[in-house]
Amino acid sequence: MTDKSDHRLRLTLRQLEVFAATAREGSTRAAAGRIARSQSAASAALADLEASLGAQLFDRIGRRLVLNENGRALLARSVSLVDQAAELQAMFFTDQQTPLRIAASFTTGEYLLPGIVLGWKQQNPQARARLIIGNTSDVIAAVVGFDADVGFIEGRQTHPDLAVRRWLSDEMVVVASPSHPLAGRMVGARELADAGWVLREEGSGTREATEDWLGRRVGPLDVELELGSSHAIKRVLASGVGIGCMSRYAVADALAAGSLVELKTTLPKNSRTLSIVLHRQRQPGRTLEAFIDYCMAGGTPRQGS
Repeated sequence: MTDKSDHRLRLTLRQLEVFAATAREGSTRAAAGRIARSQSAASAALADLEASLGAQLFDRIGRRLVLNENGRALLARSVSLVDQAAELQAMFFTDQQTPLRIAASFTTGEYLLPGIVLGWKQQNPQARARLIIGNTSDVIAAVVGFDADVGFIEGRQTHPDLAVRRWLSDEMVVVASPSHPLAGRMVGARELADAGWVLREEGSGTREATEDWLGRRVGPLDVELELGSSHAIKRVLASGVGIGCMSRYAVADALAAGSLVELKTTLPKNSRTLSIVLHRQRQPGRTLEAFIDYCMAGGTPRQGS
């Protein structure tokens, strides 16, 4: 058993790398594939880490390894240390720079972040990034589970493990085809309640904002179609089917092209906050801090760009 009064450094970065990969993948076999090691080497590194700490980090459930209380306490700092080591290595091997993993909800990921990442890349030619797009719930799960370094969300959903930074303000607008019967005139709450709607799916930030804004003023909406993509909703609406409630960022191109029009309503304007989320226990590396600073400083394309 490990003598815990001996304070010599016994942990290695390789052990922590294997531990973090195993926590993500659920087995040493999958972890080995993730970090390009043999399974035997990964298993040995994990066993050495647990022996050095004098504690088990996983519960063995069948063939799957599930983090226990000890493992959960160690995971965030392990990920941070491994990331910082990768950044140090990248200072000397720039062709091996680790990609920044960005998770974003659909509106932010499809209409804002491509331009932002491009601008950041132009300023940092050696930087790499991987953009993962899902609904707000997916983004939160990715950051909490250390599958993403940073998340961009458009809903109010959060998680105890996340730190949330307010980022941008985004206006919600009601839109339809120019040929829709409600287009071109003032529309009241009763007419909105009677209309057929095409909306994003449950769990998306846009759906949450729509129900929060319209639910209290219009009442239950007659949802004819639920779609998981803003692009798909715009195509359906442009065909003349239903009306929708979407981010101004998402419909700016369609409004400019004339395929959709903004409906004039008696409702007060409604804005929501787009936020950046980070894991509370994870120390951001230099690259991540630089990217967040770039976003917060206004590295944002104009609406419609």
